[in-house]
Amino acid sequence: MSDIKEKIALLSHAELFKPCGKEMVEQLAEFCSLYKVSKGETVFRKGDPGNSLYIVKSGEISVIQNTESRQENEIARYSNGDFFGEVDMLMNTQRNAEARAAEDSEILRFPREDKTLQDFLHASPPVGAELLRLFMQTAAARIRSANALLKENSPWVQEIRAQVYRDKLTGLYNRTFLEEQLPAYLRNPEEPVSLMMMKADNFKFINDNFGHDAGDQALVVIGTALLQHIPANSAVVVRFMGNEIACLFPGTNREAALEHAQSIRSFYNSLDMSAITKDKPFNFTVSIGIAVFPDHAKNSEELIACAHELPLLGRYRGGNKILFPEDK
Repeated sequence: MSDIKEKIALLSHAELFKPCGKEMVEQLAEFCSLYKVSKGETVFRKGDPGNSLYIVKSGEISVIQNTESRQENEIARYSNGDFFGEVDMLMNTQRNAEARAAEDSEILRFPREDKTLQDFLHASPPVGAELLRLFMQTAAARIRSANALLKENSPWVQEIRAQVYRDKLTGLYNRTFLEEQLPAYLRNPEEPVSLMMMKADNFKFINDNFGHDAGDQALVVIGTALLQHIPANSAVVVRFMGNEIACLFPGTNREAALEHAQSIRSFYNSLDMSAITKDKPFNFTVSIGIAVFPDHAKNSEELIACAHELPLLGRYRGGNKILFPEDK
């Protein structure tokens, strides 16, 4: 296959250019170059001008970003037929990461080294206008599907997850995390999952006597100490709302959950709050509600609802109670 035919074939099958007609693809091919890169060879570096896009004909291209500690972090990988670099080209911005061949590869570049996007737009204004429209559509689609394009260990993804799923005050997971991620823990009805909801019965005493800032400090102390108290990797700890804390115990049945709850109750009762209460005697009591999947609920919404209503009932009954749904 001749060089120009290879370019036309590659452009025609790339998702970005599929809507283009034959004439447009042929014009694009004239402005492309096809070349090989060896494993480890750099396609572009951070800070390079974003003046082109690339399509992978064969092999794999890795996009690397350095962390603050100068460790390399792969944030995306492209293989046969994938394209990359188009957003920087469209926005005329510098590259914010490095692209490198993960193995011996062959890639197509548009526009080629001796041409610019402006050259193409001037050469054929109608085709150029259509091309810009396709670029903008593609950029919007890529933003919507960013998680599919970026690896889960990308700093960008981690930052987004931290913003969405972490409580800013305590650093614990938040209600959004529990409501969105709980269904994934309940996929196997043969494996029990216990959800605990707990509220300090006398938390209002802190707010009323020492102020809401002291209440915030108390929540930080509770969250930090609770993470240390619960065995590592055995539970997910969530600030559900206000001073209500949730603990999710995957693979934990009723009996084991009750043991965890009794331990957590003792933890609350003995928690040292003297730094916040200015050495005035104070001890928390706590009421805990436990709901177990699939015994008490068949889905995540039911499980949360079952556990959430129990701590208030425990406080109403005198406090420091551990209740299951059947105890209502």
